[in-house]
Amino acid sequence: MPTLTLIQAVNDGLHTSMKEDPSVHVFGEDVAKKGGVFLATENLETEFGTERCFNTPLSEDGIIGTAIGMAMNGLRPVAEIQFQDFIFPAFDQIVSEAAKLRYRSGGQYTAPMVIRTPYGGGIRGGLYHSQSGEAYFCHTPGLKVVIPSTPYDAKGLLIASIADPDPVLFLEPKALYRSVKGEVPEGHYTVDLSTTRDVREGGDVTVFCYGAMVPVCTKAAESAAEGGIETHVVDLRTLLPLDEEAVLDAVKRTGRVVVVHEAPRFCGFGAEISAMIAEHAIEYMEAPVIRVTGFDTPFPNTLEHHYMPDHRRVLDAIEHVYNF
Repeated sequence: MPTLTLIQAVNDGLHTSMKEDPSVHVFGEDVAKKGGVFLATENLETEFGTERCFNTPLSEDGIIGTAIGMAMNGLRPVAEIQFQDFIFPAFDQIVSEAAKLRYRSGGQYTAPMVIRTPYGGGIRGGLYHSQSGEAYFCHTPGLKVVIPSTPYDAKGLLIASIADPDPVLFLEPKALYRSVKGEVPEGHYTVDLSTTRDVREGGDVTVFCYGAMVPVCTKAAESAAEGGIETHVVDLRTLLPLDEEAVLDAVKRTGRVVVVHEAPRFCGFGAEISAMIAEHAIEYMEAPVIRVTGFDTPFPNTLEHHYMPDHRRVLDAIEHVYNF
């Protein structure tokens, strides 16, 4: 079984889906000959031709509008937005058109399409190349929002997303593109959407995280174990729709919860987890939920290492809820 980086696994997933299904088309800014900014689409144009892997103008609303039209007419488009920060010109196309097609047509039409985009910090990209906007889209019924954290999940979740009958926003943590490696099966396999992944078992504290925060939380859990605190680390993987049953089961196991994401704190995804716990599992709680997040400021450049949660901030939160 080959060992791949996360970005290689994304490329492998695209290649596998395009090879199996001629309706799959990949397009976006500089994705063809160049292979994209991060080389996620490298060699796809060479193998599948310019009709199935092609460059587009620098127009995000045009990219997504084109994908919607293709999806409604029997194709499986995979549109790349070069950085998640650039997705906002296409916001209306995504939330008002793609996400609403099934509902507004009474189930006659849908938009089986994937929007791939790198998100988050970790590469010193500054305020226009480092944002984490997942919460904007998790507020939109009709979309699925998926975030892998391992090469295995990146390929399996991507293949599942391409085959899904509804639009999927596939957010790729660029901080992990080449910093994590793992075994990835050759050929076709899928990881079910709307499922969580137990990263580490533990009975004292539960930590919910996703994307680039998964290795951060794992390191914090290992440090906590040295002090006698066993931490259950859960990778949420699919934020929308969320596996609420799995989340609540994990909460009930420990009664102490930390939620970690690099997006700003206010109205971030951690607030939804906190509210869910308050509504459905408050009687199991031994301490208040603690959120470890980015700050409510634009994403900084030189202070990126202060903005993004690190294992020390997560460890402090784990120790706080444990000793409450």
